[in-house]
Amino acid sequence: MASAAEQLAANLNFGALAKATELKQRIWFTLAALLVYRLGTYIPLPGIDPQALADLIRQNQSGIIGIFNMFSGGAVGRMAIFALNIMPYISASIIIQLMTTVSPHLDQLKKEGEQGRKQINQYTRYGTVILAALQGYGIAVGLESSGNVVTDPGLYFRVSTVITLVGGTVFLMWLGEQITARGVGNGISLIIFAGIVAELPTAIFGTLELGRKGALSSTLIMAIIILAVVVIAFIVFMESAQRRLLIQYPKRQVGNKMFQGDSSHLPLKLNTAGVIPPIFATSLLLLPITAAGFSQGAGPEWLTTMTALLGRGQPLFLGLYIAGIVFFAFFYTAIVFNPKDTADNLKKYGGFIPGIRPGERTAEYIDYVLTRITVVGAIYLAIVCILPEILSSQAAVPFYFGGTSLLIVVSVTMDTVAQVQSHLLAHQYEGLIKKSKLRGGRR
Repeated sequence: MASAAEQLAANLNFGALAKATELKQRIWFTLAALLVYRLGTYIPLPGIDPQALADLIRQNQSGIIGIFNMFSGGAVGRMAIFALNIMPYISASIIIQLMTTVSPHLDQLKKEGEQGRKQINQYTRYGTVILAALQGYGIAVGLESSGNVVTDPGLYFRVSTVITLVGGTVFLMWLGEQITARGVGNGISLIIFAGIVAELPTAIFGTLELGRKGALSSTLIMAIIILAVVVIAFIVFMESAQRRLLIQYPKRQVGNKMFQGDSSHLPLKLNTAGVIPPIFATSLLLLPITAAGFSQGAGPEWLTTMTALLGRGQPLFLGLYIAGIVFFAFFYTAIVFNPKDTADNLKKYGGFIPGIRPGERTAEYIDYVLTRITVVGAIYLAIVCILPEILSSQAAVPFYFGGTSLLIVVSVTMDTVAQVQSHLLAHQYEGLIKKSKLRGGRR
């Protein structure tokens, strides 16, 4: 029989949104913060020639610059103050998570609860500033060496560019934390989500324009629309999928009464790594293409050969792309989920998996199950991410809304809707409590 909470969640409807004043305030704050972010993507860096920059971005659109431009909502193409977006923060977070596996100090902080989490967040902020400064300096040097993009190259341009880009990243990091604390959803994810979705109308218009000119057939455009809907439904299904391990707790005696042992579930997500594997794999594979683009064909011969072999849609590129996704899916899952710690926590609180001895055997069983479902999750990520590559190379489709973009958009949407529902659920609980108090007062 369903519990009272499950029954209340089943009867939940968004009509209660009009009465949830706090939730409405959170939604308006989130929208206002995202609007500020979008305005910042149109404020350019000083000392840049817009026409020369547009030509440079067009030449390197297939490289990693195109990927970053997609995540930043076009800020890289305009070389705005938010050109680095929130990517240095994400990179710093991943580096800190990797270091927790080799650093006893960080591993101890991870186990200290809220206080340790605050300290790790502080280290992540320091790492974000360092990475943003390095990337900002690299962008400044790259722009100076790319022809006539910079109107007045020199030390002043480099310093001002680094300060502006670092300031933009730090502001976005603060804005994301404010959205998480005072808005709805994860602020960092919503900023990336807003950047991707903002460029979607342009991509749709471009595809329809190609169909009007006859470059793409109407049948192919309809097939793309149907495929996008099917892929979105597939992502929703796979991101919600999880393997639940039954956890049993022993019977306990209180006084002269014997209480039946409780049972719960340990949920293991099918895709524990999220969108990290395709992002890492894409970044590594597109580095040679980007380097060749900046060298303007004047680089060594081996770089030109590697660029040709790793072109978008080439067999070697697709093979290495799939291998990178599978590798990072297992690698990142091993970082974020430790079966041994989970088994020790279950043993500490008296929980056990029926038929499995607590302790080391439980850890081995959890690791066995996690490995099997990660295989399915890695295959799912590879299928979703490889479809756009095949379409863009074989059918000449300007498939801007690629696999990584779909994963981010769908995952963030599902997470945000879940948080809105939890706020509505809490609001209904508060209403029930107030009604019960009023009835008790009348009695």
